[in-house]
Amino acid sequence: MGVVVLVAVVAGLYHDVLAHLWRDWAADPNNSHGFLVPLIALYLVWERRDRLRRLPVRPSVLGALLLGLAVLALVAGNVGAELFVQRMSLIGVIAGLIWFNLGFAQARLLAFPVLFLMLAVPLPAIVLNAVSFPLQLFAARCAEQVLLLLQIPVFREGNIVHLAHTTLEVADACSGIRSLVSLIALAVVFAYFAQRHWAARALLVVSAVPIAVLTNAGRVAGTGILAQAFGVQAAQGFYHTFSGWLVFVAAVAILVAESGLIHVVAVRRRRGGGPA
Repeated sequence: MGVVVLVAVVAGLYHDVLAHLWRDWAADPNNSHGFLVPLIALYLVWERRDRLRRLPVRPSVLGALLLGLAVLALVAGNVGAELFVQRMSLIGVIAGLIWFNLGFAQARLLAFPVLFLMLAVPLPAIVLNAVSFPLQLFAARCAEQVLLLLQIPVFREGNIVHLAHTTLEVADACSGIRSLVSLIALAVVFAYFAQRHWAARALLVVSAVPIAVLTNAGRVAGTGILAQAFGVQAAQGFYHTFSGWLVFVAAVAILVAESGLIHVVAVRRRRGGGPA
């Protein structure tokens, strides 16, 4: 009964925050992975149920301190109209409630599922804007080099790529920052289930960044090749949508291949360098 009351209180306190977050997930395909994050987090909690039962319940006043700070963050976020702070405060409230009601051992055991919820929170606009343009420039530069290697005449001005018969702009949507967030979320889940050691998991998650950036640069280069060969219409519409999915699938395939390579290396190390 107490759990139901706590859930009701938190739901009432964060009703507007959760409603706006739901709309963001539904409106932006790059944030749609947010629908899955809470479900995966619940599964991670369920996976730890036996260990949770064995831990003694020792409520801690430090949990109340964390809970209070999270609520203050919610208030500050409301006053400053900062959605990111409000949303992150919910994760602090969840962690504080676990720590306060169950104890530090339970909070530590559930730290990963709770922190995993952060992946459901869209990045603030100030971060997206700061990272997006450098990624646009990088993608345009890579496209320029690929086109030059293929002996296709090209001239680049910032994020604008000039071809013989058309001009392509590497816009904000083509920077790859939003697909990068989705790939990192997927990499965290995949690394957790595919690898046993934290070092291997961390390597997979970190490598998701260059994989996403480079595959997106390849997408921009492919757009330039198609535009040069068949006209700008060939690089728009269906191709633009399909290439986004294709690049994401390619990035996932690279992550899977990397995970397999890490496993092979680990097996060889355990066997003292012998054949896998």
